[in-house]
Amino acid sequence: MTRRPHPVAARQLVDDLARTSWHDKAVWHVRAKRDAAVSEVADWQALRHHAQAVRRYGLEHLDELIAQFAKNASSHGVVIHWAPTAADLRDTVGGLLKERGVERVVKSKSMLTEECGLNPHLAALGIDVVDTDLGERIVQLRQEPPSHIVMPAIHLKRSEVGATFHTHLGTPAGETDPTRLTRAARRDLRQRFLGAQAGITGVNFAVAEDGALVVCTNEGNADLGAHLPPLHIACMGIDKVIPRRADLPVFLRMLARSATGQPITAYTSIFRGPREGAELHLVIVDNGRSRLLGDPELRAALTCIRCGACLNTCPVYRRSGGHSYGDGVLPGPIGAVLGAARAPETHGDLAHASTLCGSCREVCPVGVPLPAQLQVLRARAASARPWWERAGLRLMAHVLADPVRAERWGDWLSWAHRLLPKRAARRMPPPARHSFRQLARARRQRSTTAGPTTAGPTTAGPKK
Repeated sequence: MTRRPHPVAARQLVDDLARTSWHDKAVWHVRAKRDAAVSEVADWQALRHHAQAVRRYGLEHLDELIAQFAKNASSHGVVIHWAPTAADLRDTVGGLLKERGVERVVKSKSMLTEECGLNPHLAALGIDVVDTDLGERIVQLRQEPPSHIVMPAIHLKRSEVGATFHTHLGTPAGETDPTRLTRAARRDLRQRFLGAQAGITGVNFAVAEDGALVVCTNEGNADLGAHLPPLHIACMGIDKVIPRRADLPVFLRMLARSATGQPITAYTSIFRGPREGAELHLVIVDNGRSRLLGDPELRAALTCIRCGACLNTCPVYRRSGGHSYGDGVLPGPIGAVLGAARAPETHGDLAHASTLCGSCREVCPVGVPLPAQLQVLRARAASARPWWERAGLRLMAHVLADPVRAERWGDWLSWAHRLLPKRAARRMPPPARHSFRQLARARRQRSTTAGPTTAGPTTAGPKK
């Protein structure tokens, strides 16, 4: 199916004013919780600077660190697989499951597997994959992609979740109580965990120093998926590696506060190898990350730790929703950068899904310069336009560079527009007889020629 441009896809939410307002408030509430949590950390800016330095170092030495990590992880019994592309990830995971006759899989939240289209691929192989994160399970039952990095079902109301659970889980019609709905999901998922033959998880951080895999969740579902079945498959991008175990606490302090306003995620699990009698396979994915690493203007996007803070503050995301960014890419400002950078021919319009207000840069815990990167992508897209479009853009830039010149051109275009044949579309209103600048200039001239006032002196003293 052909992807719809962002402005077209955004209409689904924008045209529903009530839902747009509700979605805006719901997401901004999470931003407010983030601000409150950050204000309680006296050394937050120092943490940011440290995290930025660690992530920059990680990118500069990525080849060494990823090799060190793979070597150390292998020494603990982790089987390493390399996946240069999304297709390689799909084939590797599908092959591992088919070789072992796996038919039932439980999977915790992983935006990488969403990026690579793993679920549909496994379904085509006849493998039943159940997303076990509550938000992911909701959108899976509705056959929708997640709309947020951290809160996949933030676009849905309780009544919609209740209707979905009534259809698929047999809850009472009209049930909207979050506690009772969560219990119903827990009962269903518990049976899925107990019957699973394999578990798939993502990876939040990979420590090069000792080969450890770090997985952060709030529901404990990744732990159940990793420990109950005999096969655990973890999937991570090459950008998730950090140099030392000593760096990990910094990111753990920042991740949850930036994402949901929590001091730390409820479950932080560190895997250094498979448990006795089980298998642990790790698929390390590139899928365009190396190419982005070689781009000095955009490579900082790889330092993102997927907290979702930029989404919660972005006025465009809050009013257009995550589904407007297209299937298979991250939503929000970070998704706009990564989507337009990886596939400019199909996702280049995402570079314009921003006001460039800079709020995303301010809340990012690792200081990704998202507005500057979006400007770079816009400039590249403009340079690829036909010559006549580039000429028009240069003329527009020349006109707008000088306020007086822009005013004169605006007056001329307004009058020229009125000479065109009348159409059903809305017409420009007639321009004012005098512009604001002309009126201000005339007022200054009148005040200058009038001279000083003739009022007599006052005996009142100066105001205190």
